[in-house]
Amino acid sequence: MFDIERWQEIFETLRKNKLRTFLTGLSVASGIFILVILLGFSKGIENGVTSQFQRDATNMITVWTNRTTKEYKGLNPGRYVQLKNGDFDMVSTKYKDYLEYESSLHGMWGVTMTYGNQTGSYRIRGVMPDHQFIENADILKGRFLNQADLDEAKKVAVIGNKLKRDLFKDEDAIDKNILMYGMNFKVIGVFSDPGGDREEDQAYIPISTSQKVFNIGDNIRNMLFTVEMSDNFSDAVTLSQNISTEIESQIKQMHTVAPDDTGAVRVYNTLEEAKKIYKLIDTIKAVFWFVGIGTIIAGIVGVGNIMLIIVKERTKEIGIRKALGALPWSIIGMIIQEAVFVTMFSGLFGLISGLALLEAVGPQVESDFIKYPQVDFNIAITTVFILVFAGALAGFIPAYRAAKIKPIEALRDE
Repeated sequence: MFDIERWQEIFETLRKNKLRTFLTGLSVASGIFILVILLGFSKGIENGVTSQFQRDATNMITVWTNRTTKEYKGLNPGRYVQLKNGDFDMVSTKYKDYLEYESSLHGMWGVTMTYGNQTGSYRIRGVMPDHQFIENADILKGRFLNQADLDEAKKVAVIGNKLKRDLFKDEDAIDKNILMYGMNFKVIGVFSDPGGDREEDQAYIPISTSQKVFNIGDNIRNMLFTVEMSDNFSDAVTLSQNISTEIESQIKQMHTVAPDDTGAVRVYNTLEEAKKIYKLIDTIKAVFWFVGIGTIIAGIVGVGNIMLIIVKERTKEIGIRKALGALPWSIIGMIIQEAVFVTMFSGLFGLISGLALLEAVGPQVESDFIKYPQVDFNIAITTVFILVFAGALAGFIPAYRAAKIKPIEALRDE
């Protein structure tokens, strides 16, 4: 039940100690403000790192090769290990039950492309249809490569949005031809990529077409796979690690590479790297929570101290209340209510100030690894509960002490 007289007493007590109340409230508000800012930026770090992973699939295994660094079975070091279609087919067949998407890849840099009077130097990638999902490419218009394009080695291309803007300007690019190495390639699609202009400055063509056009036989440069994700993230990481290790071992056996030659065959597992990064983010969050809670505790200690002083100053008043029949729990409730009010009012001020600052500054933060620092609704509610608990805790010890005061001793107090 709302007791207006109790609230009048609380405000009267606070008015008598304006400076002390202000400084105590400031310490609590500062603690919450710092906590909100720290949590906001930890969320910004998480958003930034997540956006980096979104450029490609987070469950991707990439295989590429280099020169051998060790002698093995009579073969000298320095041999270049060339991946072939057969290597890709072997991995694809053996692990088909565990793979989600797959694509071999062969790329060329600095390829001159021409449309009408517009010419530029861009990158070409020969890929398979699944590459769209491995790269997280979104089709803006038209379509991506399909199996028929691959089987028939068609001269078709899916171009990035930046390439389209450069060569076609405002003109529709679909079904138009672009000239590459004296050959016409029909544009069948335009894509966008989370990586931005850097990833949209290229064209995808069927890997079979790339191998014929550039006269490279059945050579490929990379193999890309994504692993089926399970509900348990740790299980998915373990599966991805095991497959990565086995692929590396088998490619080395097929190309007569020493098992301990770490430079000739390289396998990169983004899921394993993602796990490391997310663990780091969790650690950063824990540290930020620790610092923020520590700052709040400092403010709460100040609230507790001021309540002890208030109890001491009101010893005689409390004694009179008890002599007139006030129950111990009514005394405790009165002190705790005052402590909760000071803590809640100050804390909410700090919370709102922190949220307002993040709202104003957040959109201005431009960094690859910090994006949109913010505090979500659940965190805000959590801080409110922390305030209520902290306020009650700060007031309980002084309140309990007040409840233990004996009326006769309180009336003698000077």
